[in-house]
Amino acid sequence: MSDERPASTTTGGALDAEVATALRSRLPDVAARTVEAVTAEVADYADSWSGDYGANIAQAVELALAAFLRLAEEPEPVVSAQRLGPVLEAAYALGRGEARSGRTMDALQSAYRVGARVAWEQWSTAALDAGLPARSLIRFASLVFAYIDQLSAASVTGHRDELATTGRVREQYRERLAWALLNGAPDEEIARHVQRADWRPPRTLTCILAPSAHSSTVRSFVDGTTVSVEAESVGPGPLSDMTVHLVPDVGPRRSAIREHLTGYAWVVGPERVWHEVSGSYARALRILDLYGLRPEAIDTESRLTELVVAADGDALADLRTLALKPFSGMKPETARRLAETLRSWLLHQGRRNDVAAHLVVHPQTVRYRMAQIREAYGNLLEDPEFVSGLMVALAVPVGSGTPSDDGGRGTGT
Repeated sequence: MSDERPASTTTGGALDAEVATALRSRLPDVAARTVEAVTAEVADYADSWSGDYGANIAQAVELALAAFLRLAEEPEPVVSAQRLGPVLEAAYALGRGEARSGRTMDALQSAYRVGARVAWEQWSTAALDAGLPARSLIRFASLVFAYIDQLSAASVTGHRDELATTGRVREQYRERLAWALLNGAPDEEIARHVQRADWRPPRTLTCILAPSAHSSTVRSFVDGTTVSVEAESVGPGPLSDMTVHLVPDVGPRRSAIREHLTGYAWVVGPERVWHEVSGSYARALRILDLYGLRPEAIDTESRLTELVVAADGDALADLRTLALKPFSGMKPETARRLAETLRSWLLHQGRRNDVAAHLVVHPQTVRYRMAQIREAYGNLLEDPEFVSGLMVALAVPVGSGTPSDDGGRGTGT
């Protein structure tokens, strides 16, 4: 239990035996009224402190108030952690229990505020009726509220400690779950991890691979049930300082995620049935293999063509060498510009102005380059089968930095 508690408070007076006896006779009634007020005024407790549990809470309140009266009868009552050890331990345990029940710290503090008000209303009236001098009422009030403040502080500490402990444990279990999913663990093992992590499987999961330094940014906009794990722990590879986030049910939010990631070095994999998310991770890794980690967000859904044609890097390089062979005798920079122009020409179906806009050149430049290209290729550009291979060869931009780039093997590119 934490030692974070308010400083001790001392009063200069005490309840005499007659007043204390009168208050003690009211204990069951005060406890019951306190529980009734809390359930009526604090929404989180409206349906939870009822039946046998409500009776147990009322008994706990009664015992705490009885401990207070024993303290108040002492000649110099002092509200301190050392003097109230057992009572504070009980309050601490109450706070942990409330956290496990899912109630918030605000709800717990609200319950204490209501309880303090009701206890004071009941006891102040009873104390005056029993003969407590009015001048002693202020000292009595100070003692009551100091005592309840100590109980409240102990419960809040218990609540906070429970959340911290369960949060760390749950996070560790969820990391193990993510590891099992990404490594294709058997269904039985995954089921055990799901249960231990207290995690409800979604319909789908989507992998987001991002620098670990951006983890807080990821968590600021994804579902709270997202599971994450350091990429280095998943398997070998150049993934130091990277984290894998498995985001539930992205669906139509994908475009919003892409917009949110603009400017970040992240890779978003495809959406997959939750227990097949390793496929989403594998595709994100493939994009990293092709492009490396760039200072931009890459959605693998927008790179499907490159992924397909680059599946066999050597075959693509050979196809590109063959397709661009007419440029092989040119200077490398000239060959690169003509290959770039030819690709744009194919993509825009020969619309010169669109090609010019795409390449950011004058339409006359496009006309000049295409004249060079036609001279180099001759009738090959009229052959549908050759053009089909040419389109595949140029599906990945020349000089994109992918493993499929031929590095100038006989093409001048």
